[in-house]
Amino acid sequence: MSATITPVQSPPPAPTPGGPHPLRRLARPGAAALSGLLLYASFPPRTLWWLALPGFALLAWSLYGRRARAGLGLGYLAGLGFLLPLLVWTGAEVGPGPWLALVAIEALFIALTCAGIAAVTRLPLWPVWAAAVWILGEAVRARVPFGGFPWGKIAFGQADGVFLPLAAVGGTPVLGFGVVLCGFGLYEAWRQALAYRRTGTLPRRAAAAAALAVFLPVAAALAALPLVSDAAEDGTATVAAVQGNVPQAGLEFNAQRRAVLDNHVRRTLQLAADVKAGKVPQPDFVLWPENSSDIDPYRNGDARLLIDEAARAIGVPISVGAVITPDTGPLRNTQILWDPKRGPTATYDKRQIQPFGEYLPLRSVVKLISPGYADMVSRDFGRGTKPGVFDMAGTKVGLATCYEAAFDWAVRDTVTHGAQLISVPSNNATFDRSEMTYQQLAMSRVRAVEHSRTVVVPVTSGVSAIIMPDGKIVQQTRMFTPDALVGKVPLRSSLTPATRLGTLPEGLLAAVAVAGLGWVTVRSVRNRRQAAAG
Repeated sequence: MSATITPVQSPPPAPTPGGPHPLRRLARPGAAALSGLLLYASFPPRTLWWLALPGFALLAWSLYGRRARAGLGLGYLAGLGFLLPLLVWTGAEVGPGPWLALVAIEALFIALTCAGIAAVTRLPLWPVWAAAVWILGEAVRARVPFGGFPWGKIAFGQADGVFLPLAAVGGTPVLGFGVVLCGFGLYEAWRQALAYRRTGTLPRRAAAAAALAVFLPVAAALAALPLVSDAAEDGTATVAAVQGNVPQAGLEFNAQRRAVLDNHVRRTLQLAADVKAGKVPQPDFVLWPENSSDIDPYRNGDARLLIDEAARAIGVPISVGAVITPDTGPLRNTQILWDPKRGPTATYDKRQIQPFGEYLPLRSVVKLISPGYADMVSRDFGRGTKPGVFDMAGTKVGLATCYEAAFDWAVRDTVTHGAQLISVPSNNATFDRSEMTYQQLAMSRVRAVEHSRTVVVPVTSGVSAIIMPDGKIVQQTRMFTPDALVGKVPLRSSLTPATRLGTLPEGLLAAVAVAGLGWVTVRSVRNRRQAAAG
């Protein structure tokens, strides 16, 4: 009789201490996505600008020492965490399709940027190289495709931050570089602290580099404070910004013929009555928003008569926003200088027009995918060719219409052409009460410091505002409420370093980034050759 012996199965081997636990595999992807969320939370309408610093520190933790391919994937997660909530307003009226498509494309730029950041973390003084790579990524994203989309530049989230004076030094690239460098420096300082705790030694050069990356941007911002001034170099002007409101929010804001124009005329007539009654001071000129005349005053006699009435009542020039509709050719998004005696005189045509909003790239492709959307944007707008600077009662007023406020060049060249004050006429009614309005208002605050100019933002439905050259809002309206802001503001003609230098700081930072990436590439090729030879 034989006995059957059942083999005893040995238990599975215990996981090796420090081995790849499943949750640990998710740590870096989770950190990358969370870093994007922190960057989003640092943007208006919140005043949590400082969240950008831990956001970049966390991004650095997820990317440090990784291969470029891993950085690509982690960067895409960071881009989604950042841009999905930041740009949700782009689908407010047309559904989630355009929003998701835009985010999917724009996040690719952040993914490529993070691949480069991961690569340069192997270099000495890596926070400097990595911050420059981030600015290079923003520079590319601001230019391609279809003229670029700079919305979400890190600088635009810093209107309330301590780094804001850096905008006067080198514009949004230098401001953004300072923020990113400080965030990466915080991670490097933390990494060095952990190394010291583990080994008891602290490499002097590494520690000095970390300290420099953290404190240099703050010190530079403090040193730049004298560039931020509200002094009235050319005297003052009393400006009025009229917010007439729209009959309804959304894409149909102008569905009722002449309703938007009637609202702005009505509110200007009320302003004239308030001036006569001594309730508010007499303005030197009046600024109306983009699309404040919802019908072409050159083709519609009733519109012209109404604007004439408003201009005569207030007795000063008005900058009127209108869509000009010639019989043939493209439409024009135009600001018209309307004199109370001579009627329309000078004009400015918007130059940086919005793709898929004011014109339709790849129209035949879009028509196949979404015929309804192609029909909605049935006629393209054309681009203006000249900077907009109106002489309004002796004051040189620069014009950057709505979307143009996001583009460095579109604001700068109004100042280089003599603007003593900047107007950003806008129409945000399409986006209802979304965060878009506050994101755009923050851009104007950064531009005020960048060029040391008062910036006035007249908006059809709000938020309209008067912003001093130091970036502080002194007056603002509520959304979807007829109103008029009147204030005495300083006029300035001096040029900040940012205005004088133009794209040079951005170009230098891009060159640093390219040099760092080139250094990494050369080292990698050399190491491979040595390994093959050995």
